[in-house]
Amino acid sequence: MEHPAFTLAALCSFGGVMGYMRKGSLPSLMGGLGVGALYGVGGYLLKQNMDYGIQVSLGASLLLTFAGAPRAIKLRKPLPIALTTIGLVTSAYYAKKYSEFYLE
Repeated sequence: MEHPAFTLAALCSFGGVMGYMRKGSLPSLMGGLGVGALYGVGGYLLKQNMDYGIQVSLGASLLLTFAGAPRAIKLRKPLPIALTTIGLVTSAYYAKKYSEFYLE
């Protein structure tokens, strides 16, 4: 269950660095590294079977979704649409895992 979190930690961090290197976008750098760090913490907590791993990963997924949604709707460019879609899919995944572990 920690694999998606670690994968997204790497992808978000890499994307933030690339956004900064290509366009000089400091918000991309800060956002990518911030969301990547949240995914990394969530993945670590999940791997160690510690509390709040699913919640942190779900929070990072929701943050990714809601941060990208306005740009995806307004700009209609592929990258914001992809980020929002990834956020939605991982939000659904971690919400399902949360309900399996805590609500059943």
